[in-house]
Amino acid sequence: MKHLILFLLAVSIFSCKPDSQGKDSAADKTDTTSFEQKLKIQQPQFALEADAKKYASNWVEFITAQNEVRKLENSSVKQVMNNAGTIAKIMESLQTSLPDSLQAVPVEARLNVINTKAKLLDQYSNKKHPNAEDVMRTSKELHLEFNNLKLQMNELFLKSLEDFEKELDEFEEMENEMDSLKTPEKSQKVVS
Repeated sequence: MKHLILFLLAVSIFSCKPDSQGKDSAADKTDTTSFEQKLKIQQPQFALEADAKKYASNWVEFITAQNEVRKLENSSVKQVMNNAGTIAKIMESLQTSLPDSLQAVPVEARLNVINTKAKLLDQYSNKKHPNAEDVMRTSKELHLEFNNLKLQMNELFLKSLEDFEKELDEFEEMENEMDSLKTPEKSQKVVS
């Protein structure tokens, strides 16, 4: 009797397994289509202003990171997952190689966020059962944060209000000098 119960229990356990495998394979088909999906990144790439571009063009890690971020725009979720480890290393290298000329709290904060997003992307991509939505969302966030880095770099080189006021004062002073130079000439012509 004992053997019969054990036998029936074993048969029922094994008979349930093929059904669950059938369900898993149907779920895998759905997952593969979501992993083949292209990222739909709609944010445009921001361009660096001339002053920021001058410093960024000598920053090899920045150029490499920018190329990787551009690749995200035309990649599928699966391609991003395959490249996530490389992206994480590149973004870490970007953060550690910040040139002195660009060191400022806002830029360092953006680099920290970018590095964190890249590490999250790598973690989501290397999960035992990765979620395509997590990978897609994090890829889009990484793209956005890289644009924010470029905006912060541009802002480093924007003139302050004091600089504008100084330029305006210098311009007005030059105008006054020019006016004062023109005024004597007119009076000399009238006298002659």
